[in-house]
Amino acid sequence: MAFFAGSFAAPTPQRMSHTLRALAWLLRYPDDTLRVHLPDLRGALHDERALGAARLAEIDALVERLASLPPLRAEAEYFDLFDRGRRTSLHLFEHVHGDSRDRGQAMVDLTQTYERAGLLMAGGELPDYLPLVLEYASTQPAAQAVEFLRELAHIVRLVFTALIERQSASAAHFAAVLGAVLDLAGEKAERVPLPDEPPLDESWAEPPAFDGCSSKGQARADTPQPIHVHRKASAGAVPPRAAV
Repeated sequence: MAFFAGSFAAPTPQRMSHTLRALAWLLRYPDDTLRVHLPDLRGALHDERALGAARLAEIDALVERLASLPPLRAEAEYFDLFDRGRRTSLHLFEHVHGDSRDRGQAMVDLTQTYERAGLLMAGGELPDYLPLVLEYASTQPAAQAVEFLRELAHIVRLVFTALIERQSASAAHFAAVLGAVLDLAGEKAERVPLPDEPPLDESWAEPPAFDGCSSKGQARADTPQPIHVHRKASAGAVPPRAAV
């Protein structure tokens, strides 16, 4: 399954590239393709040994959970974690730009970074999607990959914190992957204060019809609303002025 169309660089001397690519896979939607490759991902992480033993054990627990859960439950847990609310979104620029125009320009700049490396996005994903970000980092020499990840560490730490605060087994297992990204960047995997987030229903709510005119205007919500009735004008007649 290709994430980019282009030639990938050889593994870095410090042997981080396979680890970064395995972490990218583990953060993707747990479909049949991912489940088939879980043993390969685990083997790549242990063979390269870019992560400490404790972190590898945590990721092993995620791999075992994904392998043992019924597919529909694994997919439902993933959707609940990453597609419901902004705090745990894997689209990194949502955390700093929201839906502003600045996010669009940031994604253009990131796409150009990929293209300068000879990589083209495939599959219709946005460039700030963390698995794609990790795929790109896996193609770079270790020093550049670390520097690139360090620039994004403050955002990764927000997602890491949000997952920890969900206080569920699934969230804790996926938080280990975010912690691993921070480890590779040479950053601390620690909790940080999170900005306030409106409830999902509130942020997606449609405005009231007619802007709530039944309770706005000259009358209070708890008082009767006046109704003005006018006789229908005959043909050619000038209609009466609307009551104020």
